[in-house]
Amino acid sequence: MATAKRRSPAASKKATGLRQGLATYGDAGFSLFLRKAFIKAAGYTDDALDRPIVGITNTFSDFNPCHGNVPDLIESVKRGILLQGALPMVFPTISIHESFSHPTSMYLRNLMAMDTEEMVRAQPMDSVVMIGGCDKTLPAQLMAAASADRPTIVLPVGPMLVGHFKGEVLGACTDCRRLWGQYRAGTFSEADIQQVSERLAPTKGTCMVMGTASTMGCMVETLGMGLPNSGSIPATHSDRLRIAEATGKRAAEMARTGGPKPSQVMTKAAFRNALTVMQAIGGSTNALVHLTAVARRLDIRIDLEEFDAIGQNVPVLVDLKPSGDHYMEHFHWAGGNSRLMKEIRGKLDETAMTVSGRTLKQVIDKAEMVPNQTVIRSARNPIKPTGGMAVLRGNLAPRGAVIKHSAASPALLTHTGRAVVFDSLEDLAQRGDDPSLDVTADDILVLRNAGAKGAPGMPEAGSFPIPMKLARAGVKDMIRISDARMSGTAFGTIVLHVSPEAANGGPLALVKNGDRITLDVPKRRLELLVSTAELAKRRKAWKAPPPHPGSHRGYASLYFDTVLEADEGVDFDFLGSAGAKR
Repeated sequence: MATAKRRSPAASKKATGLRQGLATYGDAGFSLFLRKAFIKAAGYTDDALDRPIVGITNTFSDFNPCHGNVPDLIESVKRGILLQGALPMVFPTISIHESFSHPTSMYLRNLMAMDTEEMVRAQPMDSVVMIGGCDKTLPAQLMAAASADRPTIVLPVGPMLVGHFKGEVLGACTDCRRLWGQYRAGTFSEADIQQVSERLAPTKGTCMVMGTASTMGCMVETLGMGLPNSGSIPATHSDRLRIAEATGKRAAEMARTGGPKPSQVMTKAAFRNALTVMQAIGGSTNALVHLTAVARRLDIRIDLEEFDAIGQNVPVLVDLKPSGDHYMEHFHWAGGNSRLMKEIRGKLDETAMTVSGRTLKQVIDKAEMVPNQTVIRSARNPIKPTGGMAVLRGNLAPRGAVIKHSAASPALLTHTGRAVVFDSLEDLAQRGDDPSLDVTADDILVLRNAGAKGAPGMPEAGSFPIPMKLARAGVKDMIRISDARMSGTAFGTIVLHVSPEAANGGPLALVKNGDRITLDVPKRRLELLVSTAELAKRRKAWKAPPPHPGSHRGYASLYFDTVLEADEGVDFDFLGSAGAKR
C-alpha cells in the first residue's frame, strides 16, 4: 500500500499576500506566475508584491455626494498602510446614496453586501478597510465583513457640517423635512425653500443629525469594528484624514497577524452593547433592522423583547436632532461615542474586544472629558428618561413593530382613533392631499404594501406627509402606521416595520377605513379593535397584490423570492450563517 506523501510545514501553511485565492487554471504555479505578470503591468516590484496586502474598498461615486471625501480618505489609508510596510490595493464596490437609489437604497443594500463579500473573497488581501457612510453602505459592509470573515476595519466617511439660513442652524435631513412640511402648509415661501436647498447639505459627508448614517457610525465604534472617534469626526476636518491614516496602519498590522476577524469582534456581547448605545443616543430605527441582518450573518439572533427591555433601562443622553437640538459635530467635540459609553458603562460588557486591539473598557477609559459640554448628558439629567425606541406587539403587529418615541409627540403615545387607510404609496400620492379626503387630526393614518416586498424595498415612507388640508390647518403630527421604514432624521408619532408586512398577508392588509386602532406605547401595545371572527372573514377574502413589473428576472427575481421580514433584518434567506435558510 502506497504511503501518502507528507506535506512540509511550509506547504501546509495558509497562503497569504499575492499567493492566496489563486485563479483556477489547474496549475497553481502558473496561476501565480500569470497573476504577477499582469500586476507588474502597473509597475510593481517583487519587493512590493511580497508584502502583506490590505484591500481598500472604493465607494466613491458622482451619484453619492456624501462620499465625496472618499478619494482623500483612500490616500490617507494608503499612507498608513505603507508606513507599516504593507501593500495597499484599492478596489471598487457598489456605492449607495439614499436619494439616488431607485426604488430605494434598502432594495440595493443586500446587492452591495453580496458584491462586497464576493470581491473580498475573490481577490488576494490579508485584511480589508471598508469605507462607507450613506446610508445603507455601512450596514452592507458590516454584513459582508461578517460573511467573508476576513480581518476587517471599517472607516465611516463622517458627517457633514451644519448649514445656516437666516440665522438658523440647519441639518440634513431633519430640518429639510420640517421646512418642507412648512412649505406644504403654505407658511414657507418658494424663494425660501429654494435657498434652503442650497444650505441644507453644505459640505461633503453624511447627514449631521442622528440619522441612520450617524447611528451606524456609532454602531461601528460600539461593535468594535472601527477605531474610536471614527464614527463622529466631521467629514471635512483634518482629523478625519488622520483617523484614516491610523485605520490604514491598524489594517496593516491585522494583515500581518491575521486578526482579529469580524466573528471574533462582533460577538453576542458586542451586539448587546450596540443595542444599548442605540437606545442611549436616540438612534435611527433603521439601525435595528441593519444590526439584525449583520447579526444573522453570524448566527446571532437580535431579540426584540430584549431590545425593548434595554430601552426601558437606558435613558436617551445625547442632545441631537431629531430627539434633541444639536448636531454631530457638537457630539464629536463633546467627546463622541466613547464619552457617551462612559455614561452608561455599567450597562455595557466592557470585556468585548475591538479591532484597535483594546477592550471596550480601555477605549472608554481613554474617552475625552470635555468640561461644561451639554450635548452628552448624564443619567441624572437625561434628554428622555428611557431609550429612544420601543417595540410594540398586538394583533396588528404579531411579529413586532417599532416606534421612535423619543422623537414623537407625548400626547399621542396613548391614543385610540379611526383608521384612514392608504393601500400603497401610489394611493397615498393620489389621495393624501385631496381636499375631500375624510380625515381629522384625531384619526390614525395607515399605509400598507410599503414593506420589503410590497413597495418594494421598504422605503423611508413611514413618515409620510400629514394630509394637506390638516397641515394648512396647523396640524404638525398625527399617528402614522406602516410596514415601511422612516429616515433616522425624521420625527413624529410614527409606527414602523409592522411585521408581517401587508404584501405577505400580515394583519395590516386587513384594516379597513373606519376601523378603530389603539396605540399604547407605555404598555407596548398596537391593537386593531376588530373581532377575531371579522378578521378571519377578511383574511379569507384577501388576495395578494399582483407581482411587481420586472420581478420575474435578474436581481429583482432573486430579491422577491428570498427577502425576509423586518424582524429578520430584510436580508435574503440564503445569506445567514453558513448559508443556512432560517
